[in-house]
Amino acid sequence: MNQKNLEYLKDQIKYTGFGEGLEEVLKQKIAKGQPEFKIPHQAQFGNDKVDSTLHFSKSQKTDMYFFNSYKVGIQKENNTDEAMKQTFFINKGNNITLKEAYNLMEGRSVNKDLTNKEGQLYNAWLKMDFKQSDDNGNFKIQQYHQNYGYDLEATLAKHPIKELENETYKSNLMDSLKKGNLQSATFQKEGSEQKQYIEANPRFKTINIYDSNMQRVDNRQSKTEKQSEAQSRSAKQEHKGQQQPINDEAPDIPKAKKKRKRPTIT
Repeated sequence: MNQKNLEYLKDQIKYTGFGEGLEEVLKQKIAKGQPEFKIPHQAQFGNDKVDSTLHFSKSQKTDMYFFNSYKVGIQKENNTDEAMKQTFFINKGNNITLKEAYNLMEGRSVNKDLTNKEGQLYNAWLKMDFKQSDDNGNFKIQQYHQNYGYDLEATLAKHPIKELENETYKSNLMDSLKKGNLQSATFQKEGSEQKQYIEANPRFKTINIYDSNMQRVDNRQSKTEKQSEAQSRSAKQEHKGQQQPINDEAPDIPKAKKKRKRPTIT
């Protein structure tokens, strides 16, 4: 068995978001020497069951194996419809992780450093286009490049978000949003604090805001909110020490009273 190849595959699996629990089955599959094999994986994000199948193939010239792609299926809680499925391909670097794949399939946007055909690095926001699919049934991925002009930091600054007053919490908040997470944030309104949920929206160069019941909040409120926040900023500065770190997984996101519509999968 090619030990270096095994270690490389283990790292690929780990850093693509599948953890370290597949090492033994990976060894067994490689030892059989078959031209290709699959490894199943199960996870849960919130109340959603996520089943993945990792695809591997062997080089035709050497004993090396390659992690080519993984297929994700999301089964929503209390939903008997067929699971939504999408295949994500493995590249040399900056792969879409399992959590990022889940976020894309939930309709959110993910920020990634990518490499073009010439090997040049570039940054883009990715979003799944549920209206277009390829011949294999995979939804197409839209890209909003740097030149598109979406500035997440400047967009957040338009809102009276408490976490923005602390550089560490601000950085954590932005990192979480770039991974495509629906993240909780503390909005300061008329001297009080209100927990809401936000997600990046590069297409319209804004953020989507949801209340505690996961109902969409009108972004036009932000200007008034910002003015109210400015009037009482000095009083709020005293409470900076009471802020809590950003949780990347946002585990306390409540169930929506009304679920957002998902496309019918054929």
